[in-house]
Order: sequence, then C-alpha cells, then structure tokens
Amino acid sequence: MSTTSTRLPTRALGLGLRPVHYEAILAQVPAVDFFEVLSENYMHTGGRPVQWLDRIAERFPVALHGVSMNVAGTDRLDRDYLRELSALQRRCGARWISDHLCWTAIDGVQLHDLLPIPYTEAVLRHVAARVSAIQHELGQPLVLENPSTYVQFDGADFDEAAFLAALVERTDCRLLVDVNNVAVSAHNHGFDAEQWLRTMPWASVQYLHVAGHTELPTHRLDTHDQPVSDEVWRLHALAQRLSGGLPTVLERDDAIPALAEVVGELQGAAAPLLGPGAAPARGEVRGVAS
Repeated sequence: MSTTSTRLPTRALGLGLRPVHYEAILAQVPAVDFFEVLSENYMHTGGRPVQWLDRIAERFPVALHGVSMNVAGTDRLDRDYLRELSALQRRCGARWISDHLCWTAIDGVQLHDLLPIPYTEAVLRHVAARVSAIQHELGQPLVLENPSTYVQFDGADFDEAAFLAALVERTDCRLLVDVNNVAVSAHNHGFDAEQWLRTMPWASVQYLHVAGHTELPTHRLDTHDQPVSDEVWRLHALAQRLSGGLPTVLERDDAIPALAEVVGELQGAAAPLLGPGAAPARGEVRGVAS
C-alpha cells in the first residue's frame, strides 16, 4: 500500500480547488487546511492547469477527487486511467484518491453523470471485486463517496448505508460521506438522514463533503451552486459528533463566489459547529507532508 501520508488536522477545513480561484489562492494564502482537486482536470493535459496545481500543492496539502473511474460499471477497468491518476498523485503529493460509488460509462463511452446502482448482493459482489482490483492497481485504499440519487431500484437487498458498510467490510476501502448528498437523497426517497448517518462505519470514513442544493417542487437537485443549507450544516454537526471529528470539504461548482466569500462560508458556518481551534490562522502557509 502507498506510503503517502493521509493525516490532516482533526476537523480540518478544506475547499474544492476551482480555476477561478487560482490567482487568489496564491496571492491571499487563505485560511484553509487543504484543497480537494478534481482529478480529471489535471489528467490528459499539460501546461497551465498542472502548473497552477504544482504551485498550490507547494503551499497546501491536496487530495484527489474523481468523477469518471466508473467504479460500479461493467466495462473493463481503465488501467491507463488508474496509472495516470497514480502519476498525478505522485506529482502533487495528494493525501488520498476518492471517487463515487456509481457507474459513469458503458461500452467505452463516458456519460458524464454519476449514475445509481441497485443495492443487491450480486451488485455488491461485482463492486467489491472492482474496488479490490482498483486498490491493487493504486496501491492504497480507495475512498468512495455516496452520490445524490433521484431513482431507486426494486428488489434491493440493502439500503444505501448498509451497502456501503458491507462494501467496507469486504474490501477495506474508505468512505467519503457527502452530507449534502445524504440530505438530497433522503428528501427524494423519503428516508431518515439522521438515521443514515448513525449507521455509518465511522472508523472507515476518511472525510466529509458539504455543498448547496436546489429545492424543486418534486425533488432536490444536487447543483453545488447555492450556499450550504442550515439543514445540511445540522447534519454535518451530527456527523462530526458521531465520527469524533473529520476533515470537511466545501464544494462549489457553479455561480462560484470570490475566494474570500467561499472561505468565509466554510469557516463561519462550520467552525462554531466543530469547536475551538477548528479554523486555522489566516495567512498560515502549510506544506505537503512527505
């Protein structure tokens, strides 16, 4: 397994790295503990995107978060993708690699969406085998996120939380609990978000996500273009109590405010919930551990 250090401060506060903030990050050195990098933005590319990442990774710890590993798909694993992902991790010193518990491609065609899976024993065996193969290729545990979903399949053997726990037991993978996705899916499907959180195997959870969503007449849509709702912050506080403290990343992917505003939302809403000392001192420069 990888020797890359995964350790970050307990209840560290992180942001999703977005190109609109590159210059401000280097100029302002914002008071966040780490940045989460969208893996595919820095793969199969060169020049300025990777150069920006190099400069930011010199000052802040980073983690990789992908959207196209096709973890639950039926296509052959893309080992070229996994090798390039490993090379990117080595380049930027990323603490861990995460993606989503979903499928994203079929017959070699990327669908650019995070598509839901049936929570059955057969699918669990299929996904567990693929996760084990991915972890062998990467040389480290894979961190898997619960996606937002808008449909459910008949004939399930597990609910989502139990499926995730069973997958951890069979593969020793790690989990990324997206608290906003829990709130979105709970509303869409009518389950209890707090109970979902209470059934998580918290010893195997690597970190948390929070984000904003859009309220529609019939459902919630995971848009990442709104401030984090009060409900999601309350669920986040519960997740922190249940876990004993985990790093948190705030995601914003559309209608992105200035860096100072995003940092202010993260610190202003999260820090009181996390307790004294959760937010780092502004202007502190942090290096990536070897």
